[in-house]
Amino acid sequence: MTAVTIYKKSGQYTGFTLEGHAGYAEEGEDIVCAAISVLSLNTLNSIEAFTEDRFSGEEKDGFLSCRFPEPLSEKAVLLLDSMVLGLTDIQKSYGESYIRITFKEV
Repeated sequence: MTAVTIYKKSGQYTGFTLEGHAGYAEEGEDIVCAAISVLSLNTLNSIEAFTEDRFSGEEKDGFLSCRFPEPLSEKAVLLLDSMVLGLTDIQKSYGESYIRITFKEV
């Protein structure tokens, strides 16, 4: 199961973490894991390409972490809202046994 934690402070995004593999299918065949990876990595690539916002992150097998040191621009917030929408839709479609999203106030 992939555990997604979205961090916010006073309603503003401060980061997110993804941990684990969905386990929907064998490695290389897991469409749920692939969808989660594409959404999250494309969001970070888009923030880097289309905004001036800064972030720090770490990626390794089954783990992605990102932190935003400063308040985000409207563009970055929209991109993150889109990522959360996509991840939420995956959770609704495939269930919490494959992806579980938690929002945490920091």
